[in-house]
Amino acid sequence: MIRLTVIYGVPADAAKFDAYYTDVHAPLAAKMPLLKNFVYSRGPVASSDAAKPVHLVAYLDYASKADLEASLASDEGKAAVADVGNFADGGATILTTEI
Repeated sequence: MIRLTVIYGVPADAAKFDAYYTDVHAPLAAKMPLLKNFVYSRGPVASSDAAKPVHLVAYLDYASKADLEASLASDEGKAAVADVGNFADGGATILTTEI
């Protein structure tokens, strides 16, 4: 199993970020093909590094690296990736791990 983890930094307007993420971005991400599971945090996220606060963490699980790559290369995957710039003004860090 492969997990894509997206760690979003604190945005300028948390309420605007949350509304956009819930109403627009999450539905885009959920449409990505081959996605086995998609969940994201709600509420405050505790960070061990006060200099790098975190607002939201999303987890997207795939059966294999090939499935992840195919999902990201799909039209739905490209749309979800392109959409990040529309709301993530606090930055986003992406991690890929085997679980």
